[in-house]
Amino acid sequence: MFADEDLDSVSVQSTWRKSQQSVQESRGCQTSMVHSAEAEVQTTLVTIGSTQTEPQYQTTEQLLQQNQDEPEPPGLKDFLQRVEDIVIRELVRNARSHAFDGFQVNWEDHSNLVSCFHCLQHPSAVERGLNVTSLSWSCTGSVVACAYGRVDDGDWSTERSYVCMWNLDRRGLNPKQADLVIDVPTAVTVLCCHPNRPALIAGGLYSGEVVVWDTSRTQDPVLVQSGMSADSHREPVYQVAWVPLEKKGEFGVLSACSGGRVLLWLVDSDQGRLILNAAYALVRQQLPHSSSSSFKARGSSTVGVTTLALSPWDSDTFLVGSEGGLLLRCSFSSQTPAEAPSEGQSVTPRAPAVFSFRARSGPVHSIHCSPFHRNLFVSAGTDGLAHLHSLLQANPLLSLRVSDSYVFQVQWSPTRPLVFAAATGQGEVQIFDLGRRSQRPAATIEQGGVGQAATCLAFNSQNPHLLVVGKMDGTVGVWQLSADLTEQSPKESSQLEQIANQVAG
Repeated sequence: MFADEDLDSVSVQSTWRKSQQSVQESRGCQTSMVHSAEAEVQTTLVTIGSTQTEPQYQTTEQLLQQNQDEPEPPGLKDFLQRVEDIVIRELVRNARSHAFDGFQVNWEDHSNLVSCFHCLQHPSAVERGLNVTSLSWSCTGSVVACAYGRVDDGDWSTERSYVCMWNLDRRGLNPKQADLVIDVPTAVTVLCCHPNRPALIAGGLYSGEVVVWDTSRTQDPVLVQSGMSADSHREPVYQVAWVPLEKKGEFGVLSACSGGRVLLWLVDSDQGRLILNAAYALVRQQLPHSSSSSFKARGSSTVGVTTLALSPWDSDTFLVGSEGGLLLRCSFSSQTPAEAPSEGQSVTPRAPAVFSFRARSGPVHSIHCSPFHRNLFVSAGTDGLAHLHSLLQANPLLSLRVSDSYVFQVQWSPTRPLVFAAATGQGEVQIFDLGRRSQRPAATIEQGGVGQAATCLAFNSQNPHLLVVGKMDGTVGVWQLSADLTEQSPKESSQLEQIANQVAG
């Protein structure tokens, strides 16, 4: 059933081995390098030529020949020959005349005398209804410092306030955000920038303290302060000023308060406090007779100081205005002891008043000495008038109606001898030019309205085209003045001299 059978062997080649031995190759191609070149040209060669008259004499001769052919106007040649000598004589006389020496022609359009440059504000101060109480430019003329407090009546001595600064030369200036804000525990009534050091600012507080801030100290800007002691003021400080000391380059701080005291402080940065150097007390019984005869003493025997001004011509002279309307000329070198008690002060107060001007009918808010004449100053107050005074006469030389309301501040222009500005309670700033025949303002800055009084102003001595104005609503306006209000005319100084030499009526 089964049998053995031999068959031939069958072999099958391996495909796996063969596939592994096959040659594997991979190739790739990017592209050949692309060569590029740039060439540019701005302009081709250009030749510009111009001529006013014809370059060739032939053309001129042709025109003359054409004119000769036309009939000559009757008598023209005879007239020109007749007046030739007279015209030449007048031209020679004009060439030798000095009538227009120093005259500069200004072709600018002066239709707009003032224009708003910036409107600055600190949002927190505006929200709290704080008023701008004082303004001052830094010695560089680029930074404006602003003090906030309250001008209206009320118990706000413990209300905190601010000192704000804006750098107008800063590229990223934000009008609604101050570049630097200093928080102050009580209202700031006045401030004054240092005349040489841009970082230092002196200020007076409602509490009676005098403070010097150093804006370069970011952590604690308070450099020195008077503190609350027997030497310090006990009433609101209404004026501060930097006074040059005997040592060259050093300045002290002069402060005045409503309590009738004027104090001179030395800055001791090592101890961090102000040291009292000299004290002056204004007592009614020691005032010059010209004022006491026209002013009836009421209440306290001291004179409440509301404003103070230093003479730029005489380092020994300063002027004082009082809340009772008194206007006094005082001397730093006075050695007469004041009758007011020192009450524990380290320095004995002296009586500085040496001359009294005619008393006003209300408080004197502002005094400013002329930077162009040693005897002239201007004062203003609640009577709405600006009074031009001479240091040599009791009566004012001139009185100008500025406003039907209060005049909060008045200041001379730093470049125009006959120009001064006044901030009024009606919200206007009136700029007067005494060189005009009319006594009406040369320009008026109108901003705000009722309840938006212009409380303070300041000219920029480094950039005379800028005038800064503080408002009751907490805003600060920087105004640009035209050349009419900033450029001095050749005869302006002589006109101011004539005004100073006139006799008061």
